[in-house]
Amino acid sequence: MENIYAAMLLHKAGKAIDEASVTKVLEAAGVTVDGIQIKALVASLSEVNIDEAIKAAPTLAAAAPVAAPAAGESKPVAAAEDKKKAAEDEKAKEEAALEGLGALFG
Repeated sequence: MENIYAAMLLHKAGKAIDEASVTKVLEAAGVTVDGIQIKALVASLSEVNIDEAIKAAPTLAAAAPVAAPAAGESKPVAAAEDKKKAAEDEKAKEEAALEGLGALFG
């Protein structure tokens, strides 16, 4: 994941995404560098228009907080159901985001 973050940082800065640049970013962040992973990432991104991939990726919206019940109201069952639904919604959003990241690799 750190490799992708390094590539995204380089892209945002308008720098070339090559093995040397990604390695420098990771080393500056104190991350262990795996040359094979970096080589694979650079090769995968060479044919991808990152700006288009970002535009096509679904956005992650913050989950709406569950409102606390009014004073005197007691609905532990409803609150538990709301939390479960919120967790399911969050998981669905994460899965959609991961599918969007898959587009980066082909």
